[in-house]
Amino acid sequence: QLQLVESGGGLVQLGGSLEVSCVVSGHSLDHLNIGWFRQAPGKEREGVACIMSTGRSTRYTNSVKGRFTISRDKAKNTVYLQMSNLKPEDIGVYFCAAEYVDFEAGCGYIALEYEYWGQGTQVTVSS
Repeated sequence: QLQLVESGGGLVQLGGSLEVSCVVSGHSLDHLNIGWFRQAPGKEREGVACIMSTGRSTRYTNSVKGRFTISRDKAKNTVYLQMSNLKPEDIGVYFCAAEYVDFEAGCGYIALEYEYWGQGTQVTVSS
């Protein structure tokens, strides 16, 4: 059974940095596109970043480009989201999600394409 567990969320000051992690169990990262999504109170879930199953390509939503970096460690079966210069609009629950792909395929932000989800980790930015 494929499972994802996020960790690393917390309270950080405006302009600060934080790294959240997503440990995947039950399947290697091969054939898994991994996406990071977030949901702020009263708002819809939005895609933030994703990394292809091969690790060769990443994508970022415009609002986080240049501030967030998605990466992975295959040996640890873990995907990371390094966040810097955090802003109030980055507040929310951050979820990682996995999409199984048979062949190399681009990753995206359509939540319905991701079959597996973690429970989320809260990120709060204080001003």
